Amino acid sequence: MSETVKDPVCQMEISAALFAAEYAGIAYAFCSAQCRERFLANPHLYVGLPGHKAPAQYGKEVIKNRRFVLSVPLDAMQAEQVKRALLEMMGIREICIDGDKIEIQYDLMQATAEQIADKLALIGADLGGGWVDRLKLAFINYQEECEIGNLEVDNKKGCH
Repeated sequence: MSETVKDPVCQMEISAALFAAEYAGIAYAFCSAQCRERFLANPHLYVGLPGHKAPAQYGKEVIKNRRFVLSVPLDAMQAEQVKRALLEMMGIREICIDGDKIEIQYDLMQATAEQIADKLALIGADLGGGWVDRLKLAFINYQEECEIGNLEVDNKKGCH
């Protein structure tokens, strides 16, 4: 039987060999490529620094509600397939699909709008719109990166 460890992003008990990565000389394992990606982008959100707990260790959640518009509406069967695929992602809370609109509630500590858009593309659900919609999504991605960056544990010692 393989050793089990806790995924630092989603807290699932998993095999120590799954989606392994090393950070600061310590080996970590993840339940999915998604959790590994979230961790490697901002490791201090999940493991902190010596003497400082990470936001994830305090149970921090950052709930987001986003609307994605597809290039073509989905029928009921397609909508159910897309919903199931998105619910496989960590951090996805709720999904409402109405034609070409997908409303998603997710925890930014576990998933990003960029990861959701990538998953939609992977399953063949093309996002609609032209350059304006791509610019909006890029701006959302930038905002999320800034918001997560502001949560990171600060290792600078300041005067208090």
